[in-house]
Amino acid sequence: MRRSSLRGPYETSLRAFWLNAIFHEKYMRNFREPQREKTAKNYFSVRMRSLLPFLTIAVAMSQAQVPKPPWATGSTNPAKPASSDSSKNNDNPSAAQAPETTLKVDVKLVNVFVTVTDEHGAPVAGLKKENFTLLEDGKPQTISMFDKESALPLSIVVDIDTSLSTRKDLPLELSSARRFAHAILRPIDALSLYGFNEIVSEVVPFTSDLKTIDHGIDRVRTGSATALYDALYLGAEALQSRKGRKVLVVITDGGDTVSRTDYKQAVRSAQEAEAIVYSIIVVPIEASAGRDIGGEHALIQISEDTGGKYFYATSVPQLDDAFRKISDELRTQYLLAYYPSQRFSDSSFRRIEVKVDGSSSGSPFTVRHRTGYYTTKSKF
Repeated sequence: MRRSSLRGPYETSLRAFWLNAIFHEKYMRNFREPQREKTAKNYFSVRMRSLLPFLTIAVAMSQAQVPKPPWATGSTNPAKPASSDSSKNNDNPSAAQAPETTLKVDVKLVNVFVTVTDEHGAPVAGLKKENFTLLEDGKPQTISMFDKESALPLSIVVDIDTSLSTRKDLPLELSSARRFAHAILRPIDALSLYGFNEIVSEVVPFTSDLKTIDHGIDRVRTGSATALYDALYLGAEALQSRKGRKVLVVITDGGDTVSRTDYKQAVRSAQEAEAIVYSIIVVPIEASAGRDIGGEHALIQISEDTGGKYFYATSVPQLDDAFRKISDELRTQYLLAYYPSQRFSDSSFRRIEVKVDGSSSGSPFTVRHRTGYYTTKSKF
């Protein structure tokens, strides 16, 4: 009896506690759900307000970066969309299918340096563009550029024969060459010195420094044989990449004994380099049986073909006079440049002719220039 009376109140209290717990859980759940939703809404609202400026900037930047069609840019001459021309394209399908073709024509500007002298051999200055007529293969050409004794840089190669046959006169030739360099060179110019005997040696590379040139002249030594055409060929090759006016001055007795290149290759090299060749032929005894007449004629021809000149010298005064005349000519040259018109000849060599009028005395001027140029490079 005692045990049963105690179980009743205990079970009643436990059941009451259990019911109270269930009620409390439901109550708290109902109370928390609105609070959570309210808190979440407040948090989302605050985050959106903080992100709103960044979203505004991002939208503006994206709109600015989106490309617009031409007719939507607000230009005064808007281009029409491609669809608006569909009817036109359908009317002419061949025009729509045919791509545009661009023709490219590579026309090289041809430079012609011209020396004009009067009946006394003195250079003629003061001529104008209208005084010149220029022809290529007999057809008149339009002179696109005209300049008097230009300020173009001057590149000079001096080839000095140091073979055994010139041993006696070599010191005098070197002295004349030294005076020529001091008289002609400006800061923008450059001179290179070559000595040739059985081999061709570059004694001084291109420079405008007179002390360097003088030091190189002092180091020239004699040899035995003569490689004249090799010296002409290599001197012209050295001028190939130079800018402005290009001059090759050769001092020799005219003989060639051991060259690997021939006369034709030497001439071709000078013409391709656009070099003006001046030949100073040293003849100690004019009636000497040992003179190489063939070599002298070759030097005369190459000088005429390139627009230069040849000189004979039998003494130091004549050597100095030859150098002085070369200096005077280089200071009074004319530059004519033109773009060749249509060509009909199959030859790779184009012949140039320059005519000059305006002589007040009635005597015709003497005009010297290169006789032509090659349209293709040699394969020597």
